Amino acid sequence: MLAIAFPMIDPVLVEIGPIAIRWYALAYITGLVLGWRYMIWLAQQPGSQVKPEHADDFLTWATFAVILGGRLGYVLFYKPEYYFANPSEIVKTWQGGMSFHGGLIGVMIATVWFTRLRKIPFLAFMDLAAAVTPIGLFFGRIANFINSELWGRTTDVAWGIVFPNGGPDPRHPSQIYEALLEGLVLLIILHLVWRRESWRSKPGVITGVFMIGYALSRMIVEMFRQPDAHLGYLIGGTTMGQWLSVPMILVGIAVIVYAHKRA
Repeated sequence: MLAIAFPMIDPVLVEIGPIAIRWYALAYITGLVLGWRYMIWLAQQPGSQVKPEHADDFLTWATFAVILGGRLGYVLFYKPEYYFANPSEIVKTWQGGMSFHGGLIGVMIATVWFTRLRKIPFLAFMDLAAAVTPIGLFFGRIANFINSELWGRTTDVAWGIVFPNGGPDPRHPSQIYEALLEGLVLLIILHLVWRRESWRSKPGVITGVFMIGYALSRMIVEMFRQPDAHLGYLIGGTTMGQWLSVPMILVGIAVIVYAHKRA
């Protein structure tokens, strides 16, 4: 079978004494900073109900929401037995183990709290946050690839990769699939939706499109991604990632319907 050798990239970018800067952390920082700048640009456009300074202030909130929500989501959705038996392991985020669905819940809770304190329209602000989220997803999945984690199922396609910790057989680079679908493609789709005045003027539409777009992308990639070893396949060969995406589609549809009725 044809296979591509895994590019052996050290997960640690720079190490100075006890301080180590990892690609994983750098990906989160880059995604948050670029998303923050893009959000400010969106807020500066005519007709925006969100002020640039609001997007500026939300960066710290988003950072804590992503880290806390993502980690707690992974603990509760994927390995609750292990972490409840070893609670000290929960704080070791540098070892990997983050859940997008948990991060999303964390950001939504932070957004509700933030918009109420600042008296900002919730759905209008959420639309901007949703529009920039694929940037973070893109860099996060690239970091997963560098870490040689969350790789795909075995395959005989020409672009299969032999991961150093994935056995001798080539596997789908599912992290790259996710970076392209959940990151690049979804970013372009949301930007095109935002450019349409008839959709941008209905707060909630962009949020709904994001939730549906991410869920569909995740469900597609899960068909190529190797399920977590401790979970395996669920009912009918489905995965936990697919089941967690179903509520996102339903909520996304409901938000879009609500946005149209409200308008």
